[in-house]
Amino acid sequence: MKVLKFGGTSVANAENISKVISILEREAKKNKIAVVVSALGGTTDLLIEAGELATKKNNDYLKVFQHISKRHQEAVQQLIKGPKKRTVLRQIDGKLEALKQILQGVYLINEFSDKTRDKIVSFGELLSSYIISEALQQTVKKSALKDSREIIVTDSAHTNANVKSKETTTAISKFFKSNKDKIVVLPGFVSRDKEGNTTTLGRGGSDYTAALIAAAVKASVLEIWTDVSGMYTANPKLVKQAFSIAQISYQEAMELSHFGAKVLYPPTVQPALQKNIPIYIKNTFDPEAEGTLITKKSKSKNGPVKGISHIENIALLTLEGNGMIGVPGFSKRLFSALSRSKINVVLITQASSEHSICVGVYSNDAKMAKAVVDKEFAYEISLKKIKPLLVEAGLAVIAVVGDNMKSHQGISGRMFRSLGQNNVNVRAIAQGASERNISAVIAHKDIKKALVTLHNTFFEKQIKTLNLFIVGVGNVGAILLNQIKQQQAYLNENLLLNIKVVGISNSKKMIFNENGIDLTTWSEKIKKGKPRTHQTFFKVVKDFNLSNSIFIDVTANEDVAKTYRDYLKESISVIACNKIACSSKYSDYLELKELSRKYNASFLFETNVGAGLPVIYTLNNLINSGDKITSIQAVLSGSLNFIFNNFNEKTSFYDVVKQAQEEGYTEPDPRIDLSGVDVARKILILAREAGFKIDLKHITNDSFLPKDSLKAKSVADFYKTLKTYASHFEAIYASAKENDCQLKYVAEFNNGKAKVGLKEVNSTHPFYNLQGKDNIVLFYTTRYPEQPLIIKGAGAGAEVTASGLFADIITLGRN
Repeated sequence: MKVLKFGGTSVANAENISKVISILEREAKKNKIAVVVSALGGTTDLLIEAGELATKKNNDYLKVFQHISKRHQEAVQQLIKGPKKRTVLRQIDGKLEALKQILQGVYLINEFSDKTRDKIVSFGELLSSYIISEALQQTVKKSALKDSREIIVTDSAHTNANVKSKETTTAISKFFKSNKDKIVVLPGFVSRDKEGNTTTLGRGGSDYTAALIAAAVKASVLEIWTDVSGMYTANPKLVKQAFSIAQISYQEAMELSHFGAKVLYPPTVQPALQKNIPIYIKNTFDPEAEGTLITKKSKSKNGPVKGISHIENIALLTLEGNGMIGVPGFSKRLFSALSRSKINVVLITQASSEHSICVGVYSNDAKMAKAVVDKEFAYEISLKKIKPLLVEAGLAVIAVVGDNMKSHQGISGRMFRSLGQNNVNVRAIAQGASERNISAVIAHKDIKKALVTLHNTFFEKQIKTLNLFIVGVGNVGAILLNQIKQQQAYLNENLLLNIKVVGISNSKKMIFNENGIDLTTWSEKIKKGKPRTHQTFFKVVKDFNLSNSIFIDVTANEDVAKTYRDYLKESISVIACNKIACSSKYSDYLELKELSRKYNASFLFETNVGAGLPVIYTLNNLINSGDKITSIQAVLSGSLNFIFNNFNEKTSFYDVVKQAQEEGYTEPDPRIDLSGVDVARKILILAREAGFKIDLKHITNDSFLPKDSLKAKSVADFYKTLKTYASHFEAIYASAKENDCQLKYVAEFNNGKAKVGLKEVNSTHPFYNLQGKDNIVLFYTTRYPEQPLIIKGAGAGAEVTASGLFADIITLGRN
């Protein structure tokens, strides 16, 4: 004999019930079956709502009742054929009328006791089982309905009654031994006490009903049919990569169901375990799917961890004080006080110092818990031996479960390291002696991040997902997005990096997609995006709360640079080609570095100097390995190098600068490049990264521009001055040519001092043959005192700048 249970979603409406009947028709050809059914999906909540409205004298309870009535009548209309339909509708109307009278009684006497609650909520299963039984009899003649209240006996603890095992087992066995029907339909959840009053087995009790029947008749298997294909490695609604577990042990199933795996009611496992009855979790909407098999021993190809589960809406209660140390009885009194008030304890942990006891309870019990515990220890609190109970709300419990965890070292280390790396703060920890479960209390807002992080750690090929939020999608930003699109598959396969662009913003609009923005259509979508400000963009990034989040600044905007600290404080890494932040006040630069360390968030800005060249990377390696910078000489502006390499007697200075701007070698405002400020910022950043405390005001800037060019109020006015002072620039060129020199805009740092300016360099200098838009950096160090370490290559242009940003993304991903 097999026992099948179908949950609320499986019998939510006529269409779903038809699927259930198809499964039963197929099964009935091979086996004798007991079928336990839940109420139509959502009906129990509606019944409770109706009762609560009635006790508050709110006439809306009648609207809820009418909704319940309509759902069941519609199900009958669609499922029952022929003249029998009228009979079934009459029976349903009679049951509904009885329900209405009870609700009216609640309304009149203002009382909704647990006993009355059980009577009201029982109608859900009683109605659904009757409808399903009548529909089934149309195709399976040897089928019948049995009221579970006649065979499941409990005490009188209404809403969560305790089963009288001996009486119940005897009643179930006796009924099924004498019953000759092929299929018996039974309502789940409902039962009776010895006085004949209706009781219920607690929310999820239909699973328990099925398990009790399976154990009593020694069924060959217990099948729990629901809307998912088994127990999953994590909640698939929160973790996209979660997958069904093929086989799991009874103990593992109980742990996972206790910690929130809602496909199975925790008490269900015990009766099956005692009789060694296998349990299958199956999908009503995909009956051919394998599902999950629950047996005495589990088999797994996925390692020692079987699943990750969580409980939401937890409050942490802490009882602490010096007066607890060495004094027996505090734990007993604490738990007795909670027990008397029927407050369920989810998690327990105690410091070895005996200074404190910490327990987790459901948030809706926290207020009551504080009241009863403070009352219990009022005397000790008055003497200041202990403190009033501390309550922390807005928490959740996350649990890693697996039978074989105890034989594998490092599970807890991997768990807490991965949580810590993603800034998921752990408030309390509990681990049983069996080592089958490691539980941690975390902030409620971090549930999804924690689940995704742990799932990646324990179940997935170690592919690290990076979630990118990019501000600035002009020339460089657009090229970066294209580079990411082209390389996504390669990085996933070869570097185990999954790069998702989750947010994109220009100066006016922003778009987001938590699953990743389609990089082939982003430019069209952003036109229809939401209006953005720095604050609104930051809020969305923060609220997403994704693991491995990276904010990428592809602007030259000072206001954007000022937001870096906000992102770092949320453990969101920052990658920037914007030089403003790192060349601002030294104290601000230092603060960003410190925030990066404090909140475990990377702050990378390789493209600040040399675009795609590994200038800062090389400098950091020198310093980190113990070397010391003594001098830096560099041509750091690809824009200026391009300009002076192409400026000659045949081409005016104005035309060369215009060409450089049009080809993207200068900033949109070329004054930033030609004034020398950009180069000064770059040498400043290198000096700071070399360990020197220096600000922009300390750098000498020998400008080659006429004063009127420096004072120009707009880009257009600036270009006019280049024409006006054409002879000035021609004289600079003529001087260099006469001395057989090349013009190079040079940045120097020596003995803690820095300067930038235009120089004539002769043919013996390393800068002489620097072509096009190339940069060159000479590092003189303790290890390289005479022959410098040289870095040379393209130092300007959208392609190389984008590739530099991309390199920072990959570097961050591999760390």
